[in-house]
Formats: sequence, structure tokens, C-alpha cells
Amino acid sequence: MAVPTPHIEAKAGDFAETVLMPGDPLRSKYIAENFLENPVLVNNVRGVQGYTGTYKGKRVSVMASGMGQPSIGIYSYELFNFYGVESIIRIGSCGTYNPDLHVRDLVLAQGACTNGNFASQYNLPGTFCPIADFGLLRKAADECERKGLRFKVGNILSSDIFYNDSGSGMEWAKMNVLGVEMESAALYCNAARAGKKALCICTVSDSFINPDENTTAEERQTSFTDMMEVALEIA
Repeated sequence: MAVPTPHIEAKAGDFAETVLMPGDPLRSKYIAENFLENPVLVNNVRGVQGYTGTYKGKRVSVMASGMGQPSIGIYSYELFNFYGVESIIRIGSCGTYNPDLHVRDLVLAQGACTNGNFASQYNLPGTFCPIADFGLLRKAADECERKGLRFKVGNILSSDIFYNDSGSGMEWAKMNVLGVEMESAALYCNAARAGKKALCICTVSDSFINPDENTTAEERQTSFTDMMEVALEIA
């Protein structure tokens, strides 16, 4: 496939080798305007904003993924396979199942369980385990420790269901799954298939253990700066 692709209007070379990928297009815009020097809008198809600029002298891009595995599956596939992107760092939010994690703590997703069917396309004779790139994961953990942030490394759940008729998903907690989001398993699958690198860093936005702990849409858009800075430093 030539570029532009059906979902990205950027030209060849418009993206840096590393792309930060929030779910929310407005978070992408916020990062570009507040952290990047000389950001240039390189994609706005369907309002999914992508920017390229520099951070501490290094070229970095940021582009939204939208919500869910099908959406991030499309954007990460096109970036990895058609735009020469080598690393994608998802910076999203998650709900936590872990009593030791609280709002604004960070989760570094070493692996991503899923109730979805994304990996069925590979026709594997078993179950594929989507995992992060260890180099990115190690750098992120080191940066969190350097900054004195509260964080945990472990498994998360990438769910295809937000409004789950069968319950909250707390069953995953008994397997020490730290929390739930909706994108990372597909990102990790695409990275593995393309021979590229991926990592998911999530900020806890709400808790299934402590329902009073939650954040607003605006807070999720603009106040999760610890996660943004960790991702930019390792980029």
C-alpha cells in the first residue's frame, strides 16, 4: 500500500521513528502544544490528530488511536508497515483492579490479556501472549523510579467491552491482572507481527476497588502529565 493510507493523510517521512499514541485526539493536541517544539499537524483524517515535532532535540510524533482494539489496530498497523515507524508508546488510561493502585498511579503493561479476537487472524495453533518490548519497558520503569513516581509493572486486560453485562471484570484480579483498558493487546500483536517495538503506559483513571476514586474527561485529557513525560523521555 502506498501513502497516504485510507486512514492517514501524512506523506512519507512525516512521522518520526517513535510515535506516542494516546486514545484521545485532544490529548494528542495537548501533548503537541505543551511538550513538543515546533509541532506540525501531519494527520487530521476523521479528526484523529497526529503531530510531529521535537522534544529535547529529538524528533518525536504523537497521534491518537481512538478507542478499542479495532481502532488502534488500524492506526498502528499503518504506522508500522507503511510509515517506517519503529516504536509506538501507548499513553492511555485504565481502571484498576489492584488495591495498591490509586488514581494517577502508573501501570506499565508488561503483557496484555484480552477477551477479544484480534489474534485469531494469525491462525496460530494455540494462544498468543501479547507482550511489551523489554527495552522500552525497562527504560520506562527506570524513568518512573528516577522521577519518584508510584507505578506497577504487570499484566493488564485489553477488553473489547466497556459496558459489560456480565459484571465488572474483577475475575481478572485473581490472576493479578492490574487493570483494564481497551487497546494494548492489538498494539502488541501488530508490533510483534511487524518486528517493531511497543509499550503501553497507563495512568489509573478510576478504581474498581475504590469507586469514589475517578477522574473527569478534562482531567484525563490534560492532567496525566507524569505518563506523558515518562513516554517522552524514553522516546
